[in-house]
Amino acid sequence: MPVTKATLNDVPELNQLVNTAYRGETSKKGWTTEANLLDGLRIDETTLKGYFDDPNIIILKNTDDAGEITGCVYLEIRKPQLYVGMFSVSPLLQGRGIGRDLLQHAEAYAKQLNCTTLTMTVISIRHELIGWYERCGYKATGEILPFHDDKKFGVPIQPIELVVMEKNI
Repeated sequence: MPVTKATLNDVPELNQLVNTAYRGETSKKGWTTEANLLDGLRIDETTLKGYFDDPNIIILKNTDDAGEITGCVYLEIRKPQLYVGMFSVSPLLQGRGIGRDLLQHAEAYAKQLNCTTLTMTVISIRHELIGWYERCGYKATGEILPFHDDKKFGVPIQPIELVVMEKNI
């Protein structure tokens, strides 16, 4: 299953993957769902298309043997850091190493850019997800951020805070 750079042509498939990984009934088939925490979409095609206009953003995608996108990760250069976001794996394929492979490719990309740290935000009550990132070498920085006010990435059903996590490479 190769990991490659996504293109503008991938936007419709990326949009479907990300939204089904995070929200709705399909997301509940995996262990990374946010369906009980947020309403609305995780992303839309307009926002995704805009990412391809920004030279500091890259989206890596994992594809299966048929060429279908099974996972993706958003990477934004914020030197000396590389921000990791929109990390998504098909709920039906979680637990098969796709996510770990994507993170390893993100780390390799960071090294190519001379970024020394990967950073991300995780919903604070997602203890199982925080634990998974810790097993991958990420550590909480102690910084807590509020969830986005603009509702662009969903509408919280309950109060949500974001934990900042980092991994030095």
